[in-house]
Amino acid sequence: MKSVFKTSIKPLKAANMNKEEQSQLSDAIKASWKTIAPFWPLKNLIAVNPLQGFEGLPFEEALEQGSAYFQQLLPKKMEAVNRESIKWLQAFFDDGQATIKMPLRANGFYAAYKELVIFDKSIGFDKNTKKWLKSLPESPEAAIAECLLKLSIAKEERAEFLTLILTTLPGWAAHIKYRTDWCEAEPQHPHAVTEADYLAVRLIITCLLWPDAKELIKWHEKAKEKAKSVKNIVSNIEKSEENYRAPLLKELMEQAKYLKTNPKTPDAQLVFCIDVRSEPFRKSLESTGSYETYGFAGFFGVPIRVEDETTGESYASCPVLLQPKHNIKESPCSTDCKSDKAGYERISAGKRFYQSLKYNFTTPFALVETLGLASGVWTAMRSFAPNLAEKLKIAASNALRKPVSKDVSLDNITLEQQCGYAEGVLNAIGLTSNFAPLIVFCGHGSTTQNNAYATALDCGACGGRHGASNAKVLAKIMNNPKVREYLATKDIDIPLGTLFIASEHNTTTDEVEIYADLVNDLSYLGKIVSLKEDFEVAKEANSQWRSAQMGVSGGSKETLTRSKDWAQVRAEWGLAKNAAFIIAPRDLTRNINLQGRSFLHSYDYKQDPNGASLTAILTAPMVVAEWINTQYLFSTLDNIAYGGGSKVTKNITGKIGIMQGNASDLMHGLPLQSVYSSDTDSYHEAQRLMTVVYAPRKKIETIIAEQEVLKKLFGNGWVQLACIEPEDNKVYMLNRKLQWQKAG
Repeated sequence: MKSVFKTSIKPLKAANMNKEEQSQLSDAIKASWKTIAPFWPLKNLIAVNPLQGFEGLPFEEALEQGSAYFQQLLPKKMEAVNRESIKWLQAFFDDGQATIKMPLRANGFYAAYKELVIFDKSIGFDKNTKKWLKSLPESPEAAIAECLLKLSIAKEERAEFLTLILTTLPGWAAHIKYRTDWCEAEPQHPHAVTEADYLAVRLIITCLLWPDAKELIKWHEKAKEKAKSVKNIVSNIEKSEENYRAPLLKELMEQAKYLKTNPKTPDAQLVFCIDVRSEPFRKSLESTGSYETYGFAGFFGVPIRVEDETTGESYASCPVLLQPKHNIKESPCSTDCKSDKAGYERISAGKRFYQSLKYNFTTPFALVETLGLASGVWTAMRSFAPNLAEKLKIAASNALRKPVSKDVSLDNITLEQQCGYAEGVLNAIGLTSNFAPLIVFCGHGSTTQNNAYATALDCGACGGRHGASNAKVLAKIMNNPKVREYLATKDIDIPLGTLFIASEHNTTTDEVEIYADLVNDLSYLGKIVSLKEDFEVAKEANSQWRSAQMGVSGGSKETLTRSKDWAQVRAEWGLAKNAAFIIAPRDLTRNINLQGRSFLHSYDYKQDPNGASLTAILTAPMVVAEWINTQYLFSTLDNIAYGGGSKVTKNITGKIGIMQGNASDLMHGLPLQSVYSSDTDSYHEAQRLMTVVYAPRKKIETIIAEQEVLKKLFGNGWVQLACIEPEDNKVYMLNRKLQWQKAG
């Protein structure tokens, strides 16, 4: 079907730009991209503030700018430009879903589009237009200049117009922002794209379908007037924040009076991720016996790239703010690696064969006839008996590939580096004495079926991956006798009878897997068995609480079923209702019902004389928590503009992202079911992150003065900061002028 837009574009060449003009255009291009936040692909979803480009503004102004750029109805002709753009973007960025691949992708987005667009019959263009398309310059920057000239965009309006070209299709622009600015940790992509590539293609399509696109600037002026109504939204957010903040700070201030100075040695100490889902599980576990828990970022301070020797898969397992420093090989514990690889190849070959039959031109018909009845039975079983279906699936998989335990290698981490990581983690959480005989690093991940957002429920500190590999690495480092010798020189004396082990908490089912098969000393097995039993008790208690949060009953049985049900749109609430980031000893929060709403990072200011640990916490884990908090906040405020829309009507495109229908913008936020309990009732409470630090104000002041990111987040109101002053156990709030005011 041909487009209703007929074009007649006469060839027109932009004048050769001198260096000054080239510099001005380059500046305009860079300025336009500042409004766009990055969007990670489905394979490793990372929470991001959708208004990250406006964090340099006060929160209220940023909200208004976001409304003007992202929450307005688009002109009809711009929608036509978007539809045509999406068609090309889907084809170019496909990551294995399409049967027929777009040709020439290796040349780059603009170069491929330039060569192929003349064969596109969906737009009815005449000879002059075709001649113009053929004569487009090789450089995307030159093409941008030519298109701006055709559209009569004045030099002083270029940056604004280019910004609007991006913000009228922000989801796809966000993915390109990721590809250009944030994927250094990933292997080199076979089909590259640049910011100029994208703008050039968008502008060419605009020239073809909307020659009067200059009207977009006037449209935006009207949009800015409409956006002023966000003041009511800010007022509602502030009320919600005050209702939450006052009671919590009162409880924390009261608890500060009773911090322990000489704690007893517990049976075990466990280090969990700071994730809000870990907090209620920690509380449940502590109630079962003599356990002491700590909170630390889920990558456990070791920025690694994990390479699975069986599958060949390689991925970064650390926060996106960091680059992996070490390549870690993960391989079967047994010597029979060939058998494991052969099993993996059998399963992979079967999947490839099925996919080839499913997507070929002719075989789908025969496939339906052959497997139709079996597929129908399997579909019914997955729908009405998900537990049984999962057992059969696991049994079939185990028959083809026997399950094996995997260990990690530290060959690429020097002894000096191992010592540095060990000392850094122990100092950061304040665990430098009174060591228990068993210390567990507990990573986390999730389990859901048929869920495009699965990685968003895994560990954000591990780049949307499970945290078990990082836990194994750090446990192995801590058990190294030479590392312990070094720590002893730093007054950190770990007893010979203390063993570090790794485990992983499944946040969907509350099951905890302890990697006991990596323990060589059999004398610890009794303690490990006892811990496993208490994990089961904590699992049931926490599952009961989580089931109640989901509005159902059934405890661990219910949560287990939800993880296996492919029709389940709310397998877990994830990090919904997150509201606070507390940096303090566990004793400050242990006796408070935090309702699973707080990130908990262990910290003892007395063991951090120069503030290095607190600086690291505030500038890395807290920043990631702010990204998570704002993603949930904005996905709740406007689930269409900032969220993912309903899971029921979504479609996966190119294996990289979600669209609503078959040709929408990439939805670059959380789905409706992650923040709403129904189509109209929100579950998540839209409020900004409140950070609470138990440390002297002067120490915090010094750190803020040296860190621009903290000045921005605290000074512009993106994060609220409270200090519990150890000297008087009073609460002080930091205002927008970065000055302390006594709370209450």
